[in-house]
Amino acid sequence: METRSRELQAAEYLEKHRIKELVGYLTSALLFFRPEKPREYLISLLERLRIAKVTGVAFPFFMDNSNIVSMFEMMDSSNRGTISFVQYKEALKTLGLCTEDEDLEDDGHRITLDQFKDEVMY
Repeated sequence: METRSRELQAAEYLEKHRIKELVGYLTSALLFFRPEKPREYLISLLERLRIAKVTGVAFPFFMDNSNIVSMFEMMDSSNRGTISFVQYKEALKTLGLCTEDEDLEDDGHRITLDQFKDEVMY
């Protein structure tokens, strides 16, 4: 009887804190993006989740490659293959990956799709 009670408590705990969803998301992200350094990638994702929770900004859970490319293409209306630093910073803020206070350094170069993907996905 005690074992059943512990199993029930464990199940309730996992459900209350949405642990199964979190682990599922982290696993899916690892398999989709296959980062070179998976532990660092997971730490980064968890930190972004923490920041999203603290700031109230929604975390972009389901941003896949096609979403990122579409967002970039909307900003690159002239099809140059680059976007301005201002567009880049605004996109990061919209996605909750950058705050108003965060100081991103504009080095005067335009941002390519690959640079944008690297920032959004990692």
